[in-house]
Amino acid sequence: MSRIGKKPIEIPSGVEVKIEGNTITVKGSKGTESVSFREEVKVSVADNHIIVEPNSDDRKTNALHGLYRTLIANAVHGVSQGFEKKLEIVGVGYRANMEGTKLNMALGYSHPVIIEPPAGITLSVEANTKISVKGSNKQTVGDVAAFIRSKRPPEVYKGKGVKYEGEHIRRKAGKAGKK
Repeated sequence: MSRIGKKPIEIPSGVEVKIEGNTITVKGSKGTESVSFREEVKVSVADNHIIVEPNSDDRKTNALHGLYRTLIANAVHGVSQGFEKKLEIVGVGYRANMEGTKLNMALGYSHPVIIEPPAGITLSVEANTKISVKGSNKQTVGDVAAFIRSKRPPEVYKGKGVKYEGEHIRRKAGKAGKK
């Protein structure tokens, strides 16, 4: 049995949970998320907790047990507190600003890089070099942050580019000088 799957998921106040067939819908102050699960697991709600149980004891079912428990826990966390990823822009002349809901970045190209966030994602910029990606779906927040980072990933010689907050960039030594 999955160790993660054994833990019940506590439902915070203000979060509404509905199970219909093989879909669980979680509604909270930050939005609505739904998770579809397979028949190998059984999901139930009992005294303010969501319980995920496997239907058999084989290896594949144990893996799905932990997976769906984590996906449902992320949905509950997302609609109650939300998820956030922070990015930093490093480099002379590299900056970002908001134009309405769109993110406009100057990343050393001959043109500005403009990113329009998908539904449910909020982008914000603090101090021209710090970008915040917020939303209720953990996967979408991570995907949007990775997409923004992919526009100019940090390079290894000077560390210039878009990186995650707290990310360590392994640096290389430049060319050795003539002797």
